[in-house]
Order: sequence, then structure tokens, then C-alpha cells
Amino acid sequence: MSKFTMNSAALAAAVTMAVSGATLVSGHAVAQEQEKCFGISLAGKNDCAAGPGTTCAGTSKVDYQGNAWTYVAKGSCTTMALPDGRMGSLTALERDLPA
Repeated sequence: MSKFTMNSAALAAAVTMAVSGATLVSGHAVAQEQEKCFGISLAGKNDCAAGPGTTCAGTSKVDYQGNAWTYVAKGSCTTMALPDGRMGSLTALERDLPA
């Protein structure tokens, strides 16, 4: 194996490790900086917990369904501007549930 080939392989390995490490660190940081916000999702756009009769992500039946949540930036849930005076919540709500 030539010196050039060995240096190229070492450089490629180093870049791969750096990119992989950055992905893990940034993914972990993102998880810490987000929170579940109930009552803000549009129908079918929730991340999970859409209440009885549904399974998980994408299963909310109505806009702003109170028992369906979506991840948002930490600290922004209860200050989001929503239609008709609605507010996001860090806990499930009893409003806007499907009939």
C-alpha cells in the first residue's frame, strides 16, 4: 500500500468518526432542548399520544387536539400563538378532542 493511499484512508476514517460523533452529540443536545407540547398539532401531524382509539405519531384526528403532543423548543410551548385563544400545554388537555 502506498503512503498516499494510507494517508487518504486515515483521513477518510478521521472524517467519518468526526461526522458520526457530531451527529450523536447534536442529536443528544436536541433531545435535551425540546419538550412535549400538547394541543398544538394539526390533524395527523402530532408526534405521539393522540388519546384513546389512536396509536401514535400522525394519528390525531382534529386540529389542536388536546391530548396529542408535538416536540417544540424547550420553553416555547405555553407562549405559542394559536387560533381562537388556544394555548399549548405541558400536560394533556380536555379540549378539542375528536367526537
